[in-house]
Amino acid sequence: MTTDTGRAERAAEAIADALAARRTLAPLDPSIAPTDPTEGYAVQAALARHLGAFPPAGFKIGATAATMQLHLGIRTPAAGFMMRSGLLASGAASPYRSWFTPGVECEIAFRLGADIPPGEHRQEALAEAVAAVLPAIEIVENRYQGGVGIGTPMLIADRFFHGAAVLGADAEAWSPLRLAGRDLAAARGRMVVNGKLFGEGQGGDLLGHPLAVLRWLAASPAAAAFGGLRAGQVILCGSVTPPAWLSGPTEVEVSFDGLGTVTARFT
Repeated sequence: MTTDTGRAERAAEAIADALAARRTLAPLDPSIAPTDPTEGYAVQAALARHLGAFPPAGFKIGATAATMQLHLGIRTPAAGFMMRSGLLASGAASPYRSWFTPGVECEIAFRLGADIPPGEHRQEALAEAVAAVLPAIEIVENRYQGGVGIGTPMLIADRFFHGAAVLGADAEAWSPLRLAGRDLAAARGRMVVNGKLFGEGQGGDLLGHPLAVLRWLAASPAAAAFGGLRAGQVILCGSVTPPAWLSGPTEVEVSFDGLGTVTARFT
């Protein structure tokens, strides 16, 4: 599929139609379905173009913690593009029923201050490209017939469960030296759901350091498919807890030591 853009575009159109109709996404016809992660990212890039989101407002990276890989039954992280309309400010409220089997995750986010071309980069160099660090809640949706059994290439094509991101305020400036050090890896995060602690983790749970997640993304097929990363994009580095799947109206609070707090409500 990497050389057959027509197949990728037809697959992207099928996914976009399901999203617009709020239908669960069924396995695609084998003639257009992606068969490996690289093909999945080709479909994802075609989907971004179809939705008018190329270049995207940022990327989410999922399954960067061992607990999440175990939870999803996969061995590597996966990325999904984010739309500008899906970047929400802390305190955002939305009707629970407007989401498709929603869940929430406890995330560290970067806001880029410089372009990052696709390929291998040292973490210290990547720290120079980060303009801000902030706490975030990712809203995920399980919109798949058969759940994760639909297969990793299809999960990638459909942005790997991504629904939206609720962003906290930029934390006070982190110097590149401090950013590349242990402070961010040691930052402890916690997610409170309806007033009760749901889970805790720390930055080091994300591939050992959140910058390692950015390093993975820059060298990934996702960055290659989208022509690299760009200044101003927001990068969600993954959840330090498993997702909390919601069953009705809910209040969510995520906080990280040294980064602050972000909240969201489902009414």
